[in-house]
Amino acid sequence: MYYTRILKPFNLLMPQTIDEAISILAKYGNKAKILAGGTDLLVKMRQRVLTPGCVVSVNKIKGLNAIDGDPKGELRIGAATTMRSIESSRVVQDYYTVLHEAVCQIGTAQVRNMATIGGNLCNASPAADTAPPLISLGAEIKIVSAPGNRETTRLIPIEGFFAGPGKTILQSDEMLTEIRLKPIAKGTGCAFLKIGRLGVDISKVSAAACIRIVDGVCKVARISLGAVAPTPIRAKKAEITLEGKKICEDIVAEAGDAGAEEIRPVKDMRSTADYRREVSKVIVRRVIIRACQRAGVDV
Repeated sequence: MYYTRILKPFNLLMPQTIDEAISILAKYGNKAKILAGGTDLLVKMRQRVLTPGCVVSVNKIKGLNAIDGDPKGELRIGAATTMRSIESSRVVQDYYTVLHEAVCQIGTAQVRNMATIGGNLCNASPAADTAPPLISLGAEIKIVSAPGNRETTRLIPIEGFFAGPGKTILQSDEMLTEIRLKPIAKGTGCAFLKIGRLGVDISKVSAAACIRIVDGVCKVARISLGAVAPTPIRAKKAEITLEGKKICEDIVAEAGDAGAEEIRPVKDMRSTADYRREVSKVIVRRVIIRACQRAGVDV
């Protein structure tokens, strides 16, 4: 693919507050793009896939790169928080293992030092590695917009954020500012798995699971998949297959098959649709087994 060495001219603005950033976005509309880590945006600008007239750096906004809160109440992750900061967070490691596992497999250490969780989500790649774990965790995202005909602040479930490949529900005067995670209930095991050419590569298929088990019976299951549809998806048929059932090898195999029925894979440079269909069965089974083991149940 052709890369140009010189970026097209653009205005670089560095707001100090979220309100100031929102005002800039409202003024410039679709001509503005937010810059946090730049690991996606700058590549697209060099490729001339994107040619924004205004680049809005959010790196001077206080609190946008923080991990705050209490895992026994609510954990808040700022949209400009780097993957490295999440990877290094003891709270994430100890309480939100599924997110920690996903972040550790994003790119190289150099990429994780720059890339942000908000950028990974707003880039809206079907293969975004943070999306499946956040969906399985039931995360909510905070969106802030300019004053107008709608609320200036809203919280939505993350699974409703993605609208298609490279597309989100964000309007031109809106900004993702925060990801919120609820406490993980007792008896819950979580896991993330991905398949790529190499561990640091973009996923061919990825899966995350959070499963709550009481006395050997699955009470709650949240399973999600990446890189197998136009957006990251919930595997709801797989969840229904598990919930209310005593965990055993046959039920797990059935859930894997059910999960594969829900995908809409495509052929691209990384894999074929047929490969993704077959591998989805396996990876869903494996991620369920690992989550169950972490919940204290061997399968």
